[in-house]
Order: sequence, then structure tokens, then C-alpha cells
Amino acid sequence: MLLESPSENWNDYQLIDSGNFEKLERFGKYVLIRPEPKALWDKGLSDNEWNKMANTKFDQGGGFSTAGKEESGSWQRLKKMPDQWIIKYQSSNLLKFNLRLGLTSFKHVGVFPEQAPNWDFIYKQVCKIVPIYKEEKRLPKVLNLFAYTGAASLAARMAGADVTHLDSVKQVVNWAHENQNISSLDNIRWVVEDALKFAKREAKRGNHYDGLILDPPAYGHGPSGERWKLDESLYELLKVCASILSPKNSFLVVNLYSNGYSAMLADTLVKCAFGDKGQRTSGELMITDDLGRNLPLSVFTRLER
Repeated sequence: MLLESPSENWNDYQLIDSGNFEKLERFGKYVLIRPEPKALWDKGLSDNEWNKMANTKFDQGGGFSTAGKEESGSWQRLKKMPDQWIIKYQSSNLLKFNLRLGLTSFKHVGVFPEQAPNWDFIYKQVCKIVPIYKEEKRLPKVLNLFAYTGAASLAARMAGADVTHLDSVKQVVNWAHENQNISSLDNIRWVVEDALKFAKREAKRGNHYDGLILDPPAYGHGPSGERWKLDESLYELLKVCASILSPKNSFLVVNLYSNGYSAMLADTLVKCAFGDKGQRTSGELMITDDLGRNLPLSVFTRLER
């Protein structure tokens, strides 16, 4: 099992401190305090030090529901800052793109920093298979499901993939489109659709992809009210995805945030759905704060064929 965290080359993000169910983070020039249910330890710095550094703090109100679902809240401004701003992601001289961030009512800002190792993996995998598909006079096709604001889509596109970006929420697809534009990229295909429904339709059409990216939520709804519950629908989706992933020169990334899901469980699900062909790698994504505490945030399994 691997433990991975963002590259030290990413200067626009920093986890300054964590503890008492919160985290103190810097995104570009601005410092935010956000709830973090996995930060069970004590803060390293005092509340006063946190408040002096922070531009804004998220007040979750009701906290977390009994189902673990996040409740909405509001931002308390401590210093002047804009509602929206831009940061740059860079892990190498070749992989770099821009992300527009914004303060939302669910504590999110438009990026999950711990996902950076997945972006790096996607970029490297696409770079590896682009020359192979060049002989077929086409670009490798990558499908990003539950794609949110599109950092993984940008990484795949920057490496030279033909990218389809899918999310059920039109507003976040528009946000991803904006991230494409400010990163000087183009030609990503945008789809507002239910992920399982779209994957089944692609399987029925006989379409295949050379890269699949899945980052499903614990709960959600499609644009037409389709119900998504991770425990009930994930394995079905993985089996459908197994039928649309190219049998060779391809890759899969599955990322899971739901409490109670382990890297071993993710690995077993992928093994059962996709079979033993190819190389699987599983682990946890984490961020280390400036005091050396590792904050685990999600689990992943990657498949290379």
C-alpha cells in the first residue's frame, strides 16, 4: 500500500496546521480555516495564531449529519479577500495548469489538493500511451466521471489525451470549462449526465476508452434525479467500466472518500470488476502539515494495462 501526498513543487498550496476537527490551509495568497472531521488531534498552533493568519473561516453550522453528509454553512471573513481567485498547479516543468477557486456554501473551494498525486499519475500514463496511439493516427481517449471542476481532465488534456469530462451538476461543469480556458487548453468534451447511465450507454454503443477516472461521492443525484449511493452503485459502475476500458495500453484511477472505505476494499473491488490482468496499485492520499502530522483524506486504486 502506498502513501502519497502533493509534490513539494506545488507552491500555491500549503497545509499549515491541523487539529480539533479543522485545518488551516493556504491557497495561493489566501489562508482558509475549514472543517476536517479526520483531524482528531490537537492543533499545533493556538486559535489566536490561526485567526491572525486566516483570511476566512467556514462555519459549518450543524456540522455533519448522521449519514456523514456535509451540511451547508457560511464563510466568516477575518481579513479582506475576493470571493474568487486563481492558483497555479505545477508538479514539473511540463505539468502545470490554472484553477479558479471560489468560496462555496459546502466548505469546498473548487479543488481537492490531496488529489495531486492522481493528477501526476494521469499525466504520466497519458504521456506513456500517446506515442502508441499515434501509430493509429488518434489520441488516447480518457473519460473522467464525477469530474467536478476538472483538474484531472486538465492533466489528461495537457498530456495529449482526447478528454470527455462528465459531471451531473451543470454549474461545476461550467466551472471546469473556465479552468480549461484559463489554462490555455481546449477541445475537452463537456457532458452533464448521470455517470452510470452514460457508462451503460457507452458500453451498449461499443465505445472504449484508454483511460478512466472515477472519483464518486458517497451520495448524489443525476441531472434528472437519478439516485447515487456509493455502497449500492459503485460495484455496478465498475463492472460497466470494465467493459469500456481498452484491454491494453490503458489505465484506471478510482478514488474514494467515503468513511469506512479502505485501500484494500478499493483494490478488491477493482480486482473483482476488472480481473487480474494488468498492474494494480492501491494506497491512501494524505497531506502533511507543517508540524509533520499526516492527514489521511482518501483511498485510491490504480490499474495499468
